[in-house]
Amino acid sequence: MSVAPLEVLGESPDTDRSVSGHIPHVVAWNLTRRCNLECAHCYIAAGPAESTDNDLSTAECLRIADEILAVNPAPMFILSGGEPLLRDDLETIAEHCSARGATVVVGTNGTLLTHERIETLKAAGVTGVAVSIESLDPTYHDRFRHGHGSLQATLAAIDRLAEQELDFVIQTTLTAGNRDELSSLVAWAAARGAVSFNAYFLVTTGRGAGMRPLTADDHEVLLAQLVDLHIEYLGRMMVRAKCAPAFMRLVHRRAPNSPILQYATRCPCGVQYCRITPDGGLTACPYMPVTAGNLRQDSFAHLWNSAPLFQEMRQGTLGGKCGDCGYRAMCGGCRARAFATTGDYLAADPSCSYQPNGREAVITPIRQATYGTASEPTMPWTADALQRIERVPSFVRGVVTTRMETYAREHGHAEVTADLMGEVRRSLPIDFSKRLPFFMRDD
Repeated sequence: MSVAPLEVLGESPDTDRSVSGHIPHVVAWNLTRRCNLECAHCYIAAGPAESTDNDLSTAECLRIADEILAVNPAPMFILSGGEPLLRDDLETIAEHCSARGATVVVGTNGTLLTHERIETLKAAGVTGVAVSIESLDPTYHDRFRHGHGSLQATLAAIDRLAEQELDFVIQTTLTAGNRDELSSLVAWAAARGAVSFNAYFLVTTGRGAGMRPLTADDHEVLLAQLVDLHIEYLGRMMVRAKCAPAFMRLVHRRAPNSPILQYATRCPCGVQYCRITPDGGLTACPYMPVTAGNLRQDSFAHLWNSAPLFQEMRQGTLGGKCGDCGYRAMCGGCRARAFATTGDYLAADPSCSYQPNGREAVITPIRQATYGTASEPTMPWTADALQRIERVPSFVRGVVTTRMETYAREHGHAEVTADLMGEVRRSLPIDFSKRLPFFMRDD
């Protein structure tokens, strides 16, 4: 028995789903510009003095969430800010989304994560938290984030997340001031039990426009170091670069079997990923200020499928060396950085030092691209197994489906069952399996 893709996705023919062939797997949502800190690099220039008068209301947020869920019934929502914990309706929004099939995570500076707030987030269906640590040196961290004592407060929050068993990611923006801490930050994050360590590379937008970015040569050195760390911690904690798609080129060369190469797109912005601004603007990513339209005046489905910005991001020809590069399909350069530095989001990414030799043939990874692809079972699945797979976020559903069926065939099973899914979970390394997403757990 095989199951049609729309049935697996929980869709019916009359669903207002994507007609563009592109699925909004991940939606980053800046719920407010208000923040208790005032970080040097903030892409929306959030801070304590920002007004909340034009923020989307609770009712508007719930309506927009439903519109997104009509296009993709299993997206991941990243609820962020500013500081999202300053919205007293955060749990209301999170619970609404999670109850309807979305995976909900929260991006925060961590200073307001009390025991009680972690409990209410968990009760609302939040399955993970991303916390920013710029340095383990309080002088640097507190100065960068403009908040005396902020590092101490955030470290205490990370301990609480571990104690209360809510998955967390550590995020760091690399600069000239903290680049030498990279290895120690990654080791520290792994020791604390982080699921992932994300190293961000500055895009000079918002307040970050006043900062001096790292050079292209700096990027190459740090990306090579990240690949080393990615290989070292694989199976224990994911280490990856953000806003630096050239990472994929180096992973392809040095770790060709890495699961990170299963992504089916270059920079996913506007292709599989988008961002909502506090006042309802829809953009390709958080670091791109150009809007496709406003969700107060237009529907998500219409903008996602028809907005000229998204059409250009998906179909436009990359300029300069990015257009000639053999890695243009798996990397493609950072579109937000191209816009921030040239005003053209299809221009070459100036942070990359790689020089293609003329118009190079497209290079593809040796691993099948399964992230972001449709989940199409090729063998029988029991009803309880299908129910569990429907809880998997859409962007990793293809990965999980492929893994389950490969395991089933290798072990002589004629169908995929919920018990078999638990067996796969238990077969993974013990230090990682305890932190798998909820849909792979037995509890």
